[in-house]
Amino acid sequence: MRFFQLIVDGRPHVAVDYNDGWLRDLTSVRASAPSTLADLFAAAEAAGGRVDRLAASILAEANAGTYELAAVEKDMRAGERGLRLAVPLRPAEVWCAGVTYRRSMEERTEESQTPDVYTRVYGAERPELFLKDSGHRVVGPFDDVGVRGDAAWSVPEPELALVIHGGRIAGYTIGNDVSSRDIEGENPLYLAQAKVYERSCAIGPCFVPAESLADPQALSIAMTIERAGTEVFAGETDTAQMVRTCTELCSWLVRHNPVPDGTVLFTGTGIVPDADFTLMPGDVVRINIDGIGTLENGVRAV
Repeated sequence: MRFFQLIVDGRPHVAVDYNDGWLRDLTSVRASAPSTLADLFAAAEAAGGRVDRLAASILAEANAGTYELAAVEKDMRAGERGLRLAVPLRPAEVWCAGVTYRRSMEERTEESQTPDVYTRVYGAERPELFLKDSGHRVVGPFDDVGVRGDAAWSVPEPELALVIHGGRIAGYTIGNDVSSRDIEGENPLYLAQAKVYERSCAIGPCFVPAESLADPQALSIAMTIERAGTEVFAGETDTAQMVRTCTELCSWLVRHNPVPDGTVLFTGTGIVPDADFTLMPGDVVRINIDGIGTLENGVRAV
């Protein structure tokens, strides 16, 4: 079961996909039905149950409006803004874990003027964790991520993202942690400026409850980048390559640090384009993760 946030006639609706490509408009079933994922979580918590079970029970009450996912995506690529997908949840906070894949450690070591900090954290017990956003810089599927106007080397970072509720992993989505590698490479203390700026973060296209994903440490991740209709980059990895598990990263994040329900934690990237590649305005980035789907975003300068 996958949950999408639809905008129908300008209003938020929760839609459910049973992995068959059809969006069932849960909000359309009755006036009191949840219209956002946060509402659904609250209703499930009040009922003492799970979001997937509550959604199934609501959909069983009456016929829901249905939409073909592929048709909605096609319209959004064409610039239609009637019926559209939005960020599956508006996170209270977005955190990132860094240097969780060997590929990331090697690349950040190579780019940095102080490389030992990355090799040391890769093998350490304590992970690198940092606050990426408080929710307002996040863009959703088919919206544009940004590259800084004062950066010469910008890359997307495709990541499995954890959705945290009650201090535990409630489910998963896809994240794109866009980064300015030249700024961070100049000095690790510039990390915030390399990572936190307008449109520097994308989340989507949906939310998958933890119960619907068998093993988060056995997921294939693929990313392609298209420029002027031509593929200019393609890469793959899998979450089995993570040096720390999703459960470990979540545990470290909430240690002495209660986070709001709906917080999203990016788990790091194992796909890094070569040093001669940088994102350009007009590029299209597609990130696919098994069992979740594909997050697609254009690129613009900010």
